[in-house]
Amino acid sequence: MTALPAAVLFDMDGTLVDTEGLWLEAEIDVMRSLGGHWDSSDQEHCLGGPLERVADYMIERSGASVPSEQVGTMLLDGMEERLRSGDLLWRPGARALLLECREAGIPTALVSASWTRLIVAVSEKIEADIGRSAFDAVVAGDDVENSKPHPEPYLSAAAALGRRPAECLALEDSPTGVRSAVAAGCRVVAIPHIADIDVAGAFVLDTLADRTLADVWASALG
Repeated sequence: MTALPAAVLFDMDGTLVDTEGLWLEAEIDVMRSLGGHWDSSDQEHCLGGPLERVADYMIERSGASVPSEQVGTMLLDGMEERLRSGDLLWRPGARALLLECREAGIPTALVSASWTRLIVAVSEKIEADIGRSAFDAVVAGDDVENSKPHPEPYLSAAAALGRRPAECLALEDSPTGVRSAVAAGCRVVAIPHIADIDVAGAFVLDTLADRTLADVWASALG
């Protein structure tokens, strides 16, 4: 294998940017409107999405007679408002790693269970921060028929970049996302944020801080 990956596939929430606190706020607000209770254990249970699974879980937990699509829209509305009004919070080491990829000319993709409207809100802030286009391809939760943990999102991203999955480094923070990337055949590095990760086929790092792309790739291969 080469010293660097042929492409790097970034998860968004919890891996690239620190949005999990915002998700918890939005989830608590929506659950309160449904007449139910939500806390960090519920968030951990739903970590990594997809949106439909979170909405269905909320309906089950609250006992509300509300269509799943309506709950999903409520979550999206709450998150987009928070993302656009708040500051961009990078996960440790993520900004430096993304910039290293761009400067080295290594193709990048954003592979997220979040829907396009949320990815646009985050991408605009990322590009304003780093002063350049951040991704060569984007795969959102509403772009695929089967979201994470199905392999389709990562297979789609690798295909969009013209790379084989085994040549790609996938970075994830949730068990759901890790299972998706592993099933797609990517080389996977997990950086747990909220939930512990013990998935065969993934190498676990405590942080991306102070690690070069070569370091992370070597971990993925090892």
